[in-house]
Amino acid sequence: MKKLDLYIIRKFLGTFFFAIILILMIVIVFDISEKMEDFLAKKPPLHEIIFDYYLNFIPFFANLFSPLFTFIAVIYFTSRMAYRSEIIAILGSGVSFRRMLFPYMISAAVLALLSLYLNHFVIPHSNGIRLSFEEKYIRNPFENKDINIHRQLSPESFIYFRSYNSRTNTGYNFSFEKIRDGNRYYFLKSDYLQWDSIGNKWKVENYFIRQVDDMKESVIKGNELDTVFDFQPSEFSKRENRIEAMQTPELNRYIDEEKKKGAYRIPFYEVEMDRRTAFPFATFVLTIIGAAVASRRVRGGIGWHIGLGLLIAFTYILFMQISTTFATSGSAPAIIAVWIPNLIFAVLAFFMLRSAPK
Repeated sequence: MKKLDLYIIRKFLGTFFFAIILILMIVIVFDISEKMEDFLAKKPPLHEIIFDYYLNFIPFFANLFSPLFTFIAVIYFTSRMAYRSEIIAILGSGVSFRRMLFPYMISAAVLALLSLYLNHFVIPHSNGIRLSFEEKYIRNPFENKDINIHRQLSPESFIYFRSYNSRTNTGYNFSFEKIRDGNRYYFLKSDYLQWDSIGNKWKVENYFIRQVDDMKESVIKGNELDTVFDFQPSEFSKRENRIEAMQTPELNRYIDEEKKKGAYRIPFYEVEMDRRTAFPFATFVLTIIGAAVASRRVRGGIGWHIGLGLLIAFTYILFMQISTTFATSGSAPAIIAVWIPNLIFAVLAFFMLRSAPK
């Protein structure tokens, strides 16, 4: 590795971490001003605000936008090098543009590997602490607003709620059925059921049971029935962002379990899983685009490069949001939808690399 490589790596990483620290300071100031009313109303201890919330908020926010911070850092320091004619001197000395990109890609690899490790293992743990703090001091009590809730408890067991009140742990228009070989041999229907926290069981009100055993059929009606089902109130009383607090192995197991239950939010979970890998990969793509854009000296100078860079960055975010919407709506597989922006911008990076200064 030559002195030029070390020079660019120092510029790259130095500008990246400086940009992150600067932006994080601004973000924290705005976040404090936004949440000051909640802090004053609920009076969380100062050490919890600092160590439970902000100490875990900082790595979450920094890692979430690290590819974009990387892009901005590349645009800024490369544009300054071009403005001071350093790029011309490097290319004029016989170094090709692709060879000049070597330290860029080394720096991008360091940041991408760090982001991968944080995404899959460190950030989920810190998210668990941060989200617990938000649940306790910032957010309003959770309300389950889903309707027509279907769950598969086992290969033969299915449940249905018209709606579920997470505050009182009460489900309305409830049904439970068992199906084997396409034939329903057990069916329970009730107006509502409620969780009995003392007895750790469900209380079914105004129920109707129909059971078929070979050629025999029995029907039972009643006002109240205490019984046990293979599900807990906690399954309907948690926010969807709880998956952000699961490390990748745990999230994989959770997705498999939810698939067996027939949960309809599987695409949301798969998007979260695939995004943990796709975002770090974007570091390489955006680094190439940033270097190609900012390495050419133009009349507008650094301002022109930064403006064009921000336009590309916001376009990338727009593509990511659109593709994520396709995934969550079931119009496209999550892995394809999450990776589409990277693939599109990889093609853009290829053509911009071909038109970069020689």
